[in-house]
Amino acid sequence: MSITNIRPYKGIHPSIGANIYIDSSAVLVGDITLSEDVSIWPLVAARGDVNTITIGSRTNIQDGSVLHVTRKSPSNPQGNPLIIGDDVTIGHKCMLHGCQLGNRILVGMGAIIMDGAIIENDVFIGAGSLVPPNKTLVSGYLYVGNPVKQVRPLKESEAAFLKQSAINYVELKNDYLND
Repeated sequence: MSITNIRPYKGIHPSIGANIYIDSSAVLVGDITLSEDVSIWPLVAARGDVNTITIGSRTNIQDGSVLHVTRKSPSNPQGNPLIIGDDVTIGHKCMLHGCQLGNRILVGMGAIIMDGAIIENDVFIGAGSLVPPNKTLVSGYLYVGNPVKQVRPLKESEAAFLKQSAINYVELKNDYLND
């Protein structure tokens, strides 16, 4: 982790939890909070400049993903922070913008989740899906498409994999930290 890839914005520095991994090619700027056991992989860009980003425990943000927020305005006084819960896997090259994700979620590679969207707990979002602004994805389902559509309830094996994916990345992160 180099000093130059973790930067303040207007005097607010990212807050880094215990036992985390941030690749030296990732960039974190501003009001970002990382809980314990988080991993931030190569080429991730996270900008907490005009609102806050919060990332829960054991969550992994994979290569090339972009995390940003929506500014506060007269029409949206709180703006849209980016809130990501515990045990979440964000696949390669995802875009998350001013949305809220619960716990035990897998966001497939290349998915986009827009401002004001709410993803409840225990959700699987397929690769390349687009979650439109202000859409709510309810717990326990697989969603795919552009725009995203609810396809079916999660199978038991898929629901179990949501937690296992997070565990896999905690173990991989630990290997990187110990190397």
